[in-house]
Amino acid sequence: MKFPIVSPYEPCGAESVYTLSKLPDDVPQWLKDGRMSAFQRFQKQGLPTQKLERFKYTNIAKAVSKWDGVLSESHAITTSEFFVNAVDKAESEPWVKELLLAAPPSHEKYGDTAFWDLNTAYLRSAQLVDIPAGKNVDSPLHIEYVGKEGCFTAPRLIIRIGDNASLTLVEKWNGQGSYWGNGVTQIILGQNARLEHIIYNNDTPDSVNTQFSHLTLGRDAHYNGFALNIGGGIVRHQMEADLNGVNGHVSFNGLNLFKGTQHGDTTILVNHKAAHCQSNQFYRTLLDDQAHGVFQGKVHVFEDAQKTDGYQLSNAILLSEKALMDTKPELEIYADDVKCSHGATTGQLDEEPLFYLRSRGLNEKEARLLLIQAFVDEVVDKIVDEDLKSIVEKEAGAWLHSIL
Repeated sequence: MKFPIVSPYEPCGAESVYTLSKLPDDVPQWLKDGRMSAFQRFQKQGLPTQKLERFKYTNIAKAVSKWDGVLSESHAITTSEFFVNAVDKAESEPWVKELLLAAPPSHEKYGDTAFWDLNTAYLRSAQLVDIPAGKNVDSPLHIEYVGKEGCFTAPRLIIRIGDNASLTLVEKWNGQGSYWGNGVTQIILGQNARLEHIIYNNDTPDSVNTQFSHLTLGRDAHYNGFALNIGGGIVRHQMEADLNGVNGHVSFNGLNLFKGTQHGDTTILVNHKAAHCQSNQFYRTLLDDQAHGVFQGKVHVFEDAQKTDGYQLSNAILLSEKALMDTKPELEIYADDVKCSHGATTGQLDEEPLFYLRSRGLNEKEARLLLIQAFVDEVVDKIVDEDLKSIVEKEAGAWLHSIL
């Protein structure tokens, strides 16, 4: 496997290649050791191939194995004093250091977490949002990741929300030219903590976007996530949640809008480890031209997780005969008293309602737009914040008008 490891301490475009054992003096020893361990794990695994079960539909190795870009410092634009550098914080807060150097979740079971280790191997700075117990942040926090031509970035984000605290966070990904963004997000929710999390991917058609998010939820914690994926040449979102406290609730919702030769892969694992928890996965996908969509959702119910309620649904509409959708829902249940279900549909627009709308005076374009808009609105309604919902509706509407 050929994969260039280039200096993250030079401006993008530098040509010097170095080994991770020779890091600048300002990198603390604990971070040098942690980066080296992560890189060794990455080398042992190699880039994920389609021989791995959770990568069978996505040839990510082909997209990045010949990458000759240079690592750029993560260009993250933030708008709040709540963001601090997690690496600096780790010197005084052991829990931060533990998270930064943590081995990828589920790596022993699945063996496909190399991108997490690659992120850690390049770790020098990271964003930390630490909301104290009882604090309700009124305005949404925004963070924007900007890719640069020919560059590889590895942003790390840690979010900890204390007991009875709440936050709304918006992430936006975009850039210019050809680049690869490989992000890792770690989220810890305390008892009765709440997080509304919006991810908007509007990367360029020549970019690669790989993200790995991991959540742990305490008692009565609530996570509501929504991903809007419009941009990117190849997009791979891998999300895992551990429901560790009773009455926890996690929702992964998303809208994928792909055209051209875009490839979008959403892979989710929800681990129900405590009783009386709920999880929801609800994704809708629109594919035009030769776009390829993937949805893999799994609910794993452990033996002690009685009274689990797990639900997952993936709906896709193919707007072209050359578009392709792969869907793989899974349930792995070891408890007796549970309520779990999954469903998936893939097809073209139904001709019967199209005929009905046209018989009522709409032309074909107006009828198609109305049906597709209804398809989109049902998942967008999962966004709680009305202002953010309006923004997503506007972006989705612009995409729909561009293809119809």
